[in-house]
Amino acid sequence: MKKNLTDKLTLFKTSNFPYISKYTSSKKYHVTIGIGGNIGNMKKTFDKLFLSLMQNKKIHIIMTSPLLKNPPFGFLEQNDFLNGIITIKTDLAPNEFLKIMQRLEIRYGRKRSFQDAPRTLDIDIIFFDNKKINTKKLIIPHKDWANRESVIIPLNYMKNI
Repeated sequence: MKKNLTDKLTLFKTSNFPYISKYTSSKKYHVTIGIGGNIGNMKKTFDKLFLSLMQNKKIHIIMTSPLLKNPPFGFLEQNDFLNGIITIKTDLAPNEFLKIMQRLEIRYGRKRSFQDAPRTLDIDIIFFDNKKINTKKLIIPHKDWANRESVIIPLNYMKNI
């Protein structure tokens, strides 16, 4: 399924995006992550990421958004991005969760060359329960999330399910 929102924004549905778990989770923390990328077959990468998260016993996927194709910001000389949101339950502390997300980025070929650079997979922790964290390694809620269509549009879709 493909739905054009504007001439530059398109929503896509795939087998795993959107997804709603049939099971409740007893895990402690409710976490919202943003995923994005614009190098390679992003739908395939996101499906692999989804399966990796499903197989991780420390994480329970609650829901995913449809995927949003949108133009880059910051560095504009690159391909459009595909973005989505995944809500998760976990018992991991924020820094442990961050390490797992960074390992997944590396597994899928992430290289950090410069800010807003093209990437194979970017995972941002948007919210971690109701925590506010501001350290050198981790800022929660994610800085500037409320001004990014790549976060707002998929989040709004999830609220309306």
